[in-house]
Amino acid sequence: MRYGITGCSLGQLIVGWSGNGLCAIELGDSEEQLLALLHAHFPHQTFEPADSEDSGMLARVARFIDEPAGTLEHPLAPEGTTFQRDVWQALQSIPPGRTVSYSDVARMIGKPKAVRAVASACGANRLAVVIPCHRVVRADGGLGGFHWGLERKKALLNREATLAANGS
Repeated sequence: MRYGITGCSLGQLIVGWSGNGLCAIELGDSEEQLLALLHAHFPHQTFEPADSEDSGMLARVARFIDEPAGTLEHPLAPEGTTFQRDVWQALQSIPPGRTVSYSDVARMIGKPKAVRAVASACGANRLAVVIPCHRVVRADGGLGGFHWGLERKKALLNREATLAANGS
């Protein structure tokens, strides 16, 4: 797996990819923390740092994190169970500026009783913002959890609401 680290408006960003597409987009506070996450989530992988030819792709991902509208024009290769991939696909249909509850997502995938499993699938997502688990909130409107921190979730939701209000 190749990887690159760059900055974005939410801190540091690590991107991991293979020949199949993007496998990881993680947010954090330091390069050391992000490298540790990548190694923890993909323990059997060997890693090769990005080179200058990869700078354009890293810049596109950082731009998408900073302005999450539309889609990131790069294949995705998330690793997960069939159920997790179903949840992640449903999440990608939620437009920027909108939120849904975990139970809404469970209904979207035809498994209305699987609310806790949906929350677990959101927690297992390794493609920050591109698979927008930050758009899923508790039924009472509370933020719920977010693998990359509630302050980042709040910032993403505020940014997307502003972009949606401005028609971007």
